[in-house]
Amino acid sequence: MLQLGPAILSPCSLKQPCPMGDSGFLLSDRVHLVTWNVGGAMPPDDITALLGLHIGDGNTDMYIIGLQEVNSMINKRLKDVLFTDQWSDACMERLSPFGYILVTSQRMQGVLLLVFAKYYHLPFLRGVQTETTRTGLGGYWGNKGGVSARMSVFGHTICFLNCHLPAHMENSEQRMEDFESILQQQQFEGQAATGVLDHDVVFWFGDLNFRIDELEIPAVKAAIDNNKLTMLWEKDQLNMAKDSESVLEGFLEGPLKFPPTYKFDVGTDTYDTSGKKRKPAWTDRILWRLRATVPSGPTPNAGKRGSILGPSSGTKVTQHFYHSHMEYMVSDHKPVSSIFTLQFPYKVDMPLVMIMVEDEWNSIADATCTFKAAPNFARSSWDWIGLYKVGFKHHKDYVGYVWAKQEEADYHRVTFTEEELPKGSGDFILCYYSNNTSTLVGVTEPFQIQLPTSSPAGSPSDDSSDFTSEDDSVVGMKTMSRSPSPRKKKHRARHSHSRSPSHSRSRSGSPALPKMKGLKLQPGSAHNTTDGEKEKASSEAGAGGL
Repeated sequence: MLQLGPAILSPCSLKQPCPMGDSGFLLSDRVHLVTWNVGGAMPPDDITALLGLHIGDGNTDMYIIGLQEVNSMINKRLKDVLFTDQWSDACMERLSPFGYILVTSQRMQGVLLLVFAKYYHLPFLRGVQTETTRTGLGGYWGNKGGVSARMSVFGHTICFLNCHLPAHMENSEQRMEDFESILQQQQFEGQAATGVLDHDVVFWFGDLNFRIDELEIPAVKAAIDNNKLTMLWEKDQLNMAKDSESVLEGFLEGPLKFPPTYKFDVGTDTYDTSGKKRKPAWTDRILWRLRATVPSGPTPNAGKRGSILGPSSGTKVTQHFYHSHMEYMVSDHKPVSSIFTLQFPYKVDMPLVMIMVEDEWNSIADATCTFKAAPNFARSSWDWIGLYKVGFKHHKDYVGYVWAKQEEADYHRVTFTEEELPKGSGDFILCYYSNNTSTLVGVTEPFQIQLPTSSPAGSPSDDSSDFTSEDDSVVGMKTMSRSPSPRKKKHRARHSHSRSPSHSRSRSGSPALPKMKGLKLQPGSAHNTTDGEKEKASSEAGAGGL
């Protein structure tokens, strides 16, 4: 059977799941969240510390990055269309060498959400959907509001919600109203977890803009200087609202042991010295919530909305770190990050598509693989198998591809032609892209390609694919991956069951460009799609096929 990676989950894995009594096994997933109001600034030169890569070796399973006030001026957005969103590009450049792939992205003007995962987790992230809700100018403008991404992670539903709520001291009630409006408006397709709070786990984060009440600026600064943060926490609007706002019921947050993250003079660690002299506040927050269980009968708290008797589905969330990063000074806010471990019962252990490939391709004749789809998996004629350089950034960052066969057979054999192979050696991965789900649903372990050639080592395609938001703003992303392989090793050979003697015919042009909610893909210049194919793709798109 196909091995999916060096470790499916950390510290447990699907190969060696952690015991959980007689009820099965417990899986563990490590999630690193970041929220940062970047104030229209360019990315700093190095975000290693922000992502925790200086203290780890890439053992985190998922990165969730929520940004606010990404430059959304008209001229900057036009540049994003033509070139790339630099914050997304910076995150991909830093994470891709460690095996993290962009799963999905959603942008609403200056509010941007990025979801990354280890490549070997991709087949187990299913039902990926994104939503946006504008609350600025009475719901007509997207400078304020929320963007979310939801998915099923190993069979458990998770929603990530990045918000930018109204500013200023006096708008605490408006912040709560906007948050409740975002929760009501964001609805997802599917029978399970249609609303944000229907998910097993919800992470809510962003520039929530809550302030410190009652205390004046000198008192607040004195408490910060003397490390008496508990006194400030007691006057924090969000903490006080938990006692009176039913919409906050069940939301948890770690202790605020770091100084308020707003407002600083840009380029310094000095709180606001401008004429406005904003009071320091913890505007940038990360909270989480476990879905409430429904009581089976009358309880003393039956009249209270959403009474929580315990976490659903046996899910457990543990927070390890919750702190700010004072060393970043490009904005008047300091970024905040948190690391969680999610533990949940073993539910999904098989990918929708299994791909089998040999350890090495030493000649063009070796460039074949065999795949098998799960019985309940709905395939499309626009599905394809991509060849990726280890360290690729997202699903369009392929070196070559072949269309997945639609024959009636248990196992399907496909062949890559010389045109679809790299002009040199390296470590590569095969991935199966599902057009119906707009995700990669099958991956292999890295394997080596050692083709006889005198050409320089190959690299992923040099064409650029722009990922653009459906919500009037753009997140462009280069497809070039120049990152070196994080590690090279030889893997045990996989078997090619029931190989068919026939080879797959590769259609001309690039794979059909699927509609990925929140991401619109543009074809790279290196792939010359024929007019006929474009017309077919357009027709399919009109029918919901793309």
